[in-house]
Amino acid sequence: MVSYKQLGLVNTREMFAKAVAGGYAIPAFNFNNMEQLQAIIQASAETKSPVILQVSKGARKYANATLLRYMAEGAVEYAKELGWEKPQIVLHLDHGDTFETCKSCIDSGFSSVMIDGSSLPYEENIALTKKVVEYAHQFDVTVEAELGVLAGVEDEVSAAESHYTKPEEVIDFATRSGCDSLAISIGTSHGAYKFTPEQCTRDPKTGKLVPPPLAFSVLHEVEAKLPGFPIVLHGSSSVPQEEVDTINAHGGKLPDAVGIPEEQLREAAKSAVCKINIDSDSRLAMTAAIRKHFDENPGHFDPRQYLTPARDNMKKMYMHKIVNVLGSNGKAE
Repeated sequence: MVSYKQLGLVNTREMFAKAVAGGYAIPAFNFNNMEQLQAIIQASAETKSPVILQVSKGARKYANATLLRYMAEGAVEYAKELGWEKPQIVLHLDHGDTFETCKSCIDSGFSSVMIDGSSLPYEENIALTKKVVEYAHQFDVTVEAELGVLAGVEDEVSAAESHYTKPEEVIDFATRSGCDSLAISIGTSHGAYKFTPEQCTRDPKTGKLVPPPLAFSVLHEVEAKLPGFPIVLHGSSSVPQEEVDTINAHGGKLPDAVGIPEEQLREAAKSAVCKINIDSDSRLAMTAAIRKHFDENPGHFDPRQYLTPARDNMKKMYMHKIVNVLGSNGKAE
């Protein structure tokens, strides 16, 4: 058993309370490799933003669970080297699907876990979430749950259709499960194709897809029923068109990739939404930089040559999200 406190990590309880009160959101960035982690820590340290390092079940399998634990411990020390005296870094399991997966993460030093029982019948979701909560809270690990279903694909998480969270269920669910935060469905979606062309309109000037608005009425109803309770938005990448255009200009094929408009995320961040998940934007920033580099430098084969601009591009994206979208900069001095 490894306690996250031994690794210098923190849980989400205090940072979420501050975010709800302060009208901003904490970035939750997924990572799978060293370059992503370096970029996240550099951006967070330079902006003094609390940050959540998210690891999916697929990422644990890809990178190795033991290595990830040491990478998280190293991230804390790296942040200190960069001048961030008291880093506020969370290591979080994204979309844990079983009690056993959550327990394994808690036992190996995660400071926060998500148990995703959203595909289960309501009572089974509560029972599974409560079981994880009871185990996690013994070790002061915080637990995120999910109510409602997001469409799209992300690692092993896949759903063809979304189902909005039912506001009338949230009080009962949060009370009986004991969860510390709640991911809700208001129209966000996993992946780089968050909406079909049929769900969107097209800008007559640019021909670009314009996605439908998020269901803020659902969010506000949830806020009214659970005042001050930490709310989470999954599937909140904006799918920057400049990155998509770069990918497509250098041999890629991402037709009609579209995400959540940043102005809507800014609005959400000022509400009880205190954690916003971003994964696809990092993948796009990395891929765009690598494709461009290979196209312009066909003789390069040293991974450092193309991973350096990829890391720089991801860092630029992370800093933009922190400062211009979520407003979490300067909140972890």
